[in-house]
Amino acid sequence: MNRYEEKIARMVAGKDTRYDFILADAKDSDMAAGISAMGRRRNPRPGQSVFRSRPEYLSEIQSIIRQDIVDIMLTSASILEDLLEKDAFNGTKVQTAIRANDTTDLWRGRGSDYRSQKSVPFRSASLERAQTGLGLYSMTFNGDVEQDTLALEEFARFREEAQVHRFSYFLEVFNPNESRIASKDYGVFLNDMITRSLAGLRKEEKPVFLKVPFNGGEALSELCHYDPAVIVGIMGGGSGTTRDCLELVHQAQNSGARAALFGRKIVDADDPLLLIEAMRRVTDGDLSPNEATHFYHDGLSRKGISMLRPVETDSLVTESVLLEQAA
Repeated sequence: MNRYEEKIARMVAGKDTRYDFILADAKDSDMAAGISAMGRRRNPRPGQSVFRSRPEYLSEIQSIIRQDIVDIMLTSASILEDLLEKDAFNGTKVQTAIRANDTTDLWRGRGSDYRSQKSVPFRSASLERAQTGLGLYSMTFNGDVEQDTLALEEFARFREEAQVHRFSYFLEVFNPNESRIASKDYGVFLNDMITRSLAGLRKEEKPVFLKVPFNGGEALSELCHYDPAVIVGIMGGGSGTTRDCLELVHQAQNSGARAALFGRKIVDADDPLLLIEAMRRVTDGDLSPNEATHFYHDGLSRKGISMLRPVETDSLVTESVLLEQAA
């Protein structure tokens, strides 16, 4: 068993501790943003793309896998194929996973406005040819009966196919991307839609865990405490400051979350590996978010890495949803 499987087994048995918190790195954004998903170069040469190349992106993923701190490495099916050809997971306890669908509100083509349009269900990856038994399935509810029904019908088809191929999944549910639901109601709306969506499913059909936005500690606590058998995780959102990242995982864990899957916060970091180490120090209870931010900057200084922000600025909580509970 790899580390993820061991942690899930303890969670299902009700024997998990804070040390079983699942950290996942989301390197699947090529299915959303294409070239711009690779992350920006720090100092591009004249005539060089401001974005990193795919081989550079793969190299960074390999480094994170070798670090062997994250429990899950989520990628596109094509990136996973390349990683497996390079034996990237050999000797580690990192679980492989693919993005199993790519609904249109995920698409980030430069110059487009897909993300503000209705979310249309769509799948690129084949479960039959998947090189892993775990994947991420995502949905977006908007309070539009026709669109939300379509999303649930596609979800049902996915579940049937997943059972045929013995494919486990974790379920990602985004905040509404249209204007039918007031932003102040995102948390309770998602809680109701998620729980009602799972109510008609038997255990064998349900996701291994959930991935939801952090809409405040109260909303997340409500979801986590509604059914303690359901493992709830949070997503990372935008880059923000280092303190934002560490504060988010800390507040989510205190609210009952047992997993975090971050993408942009890791790929845009001055040192992704060092940030992951700081995150684990927070989830293990070794450091507070503020202490971990200073740990991160001390590490950057020792490595001689120039910082995008000075520690004074990077130690600030800037995301409004985190401000009320920030220590």
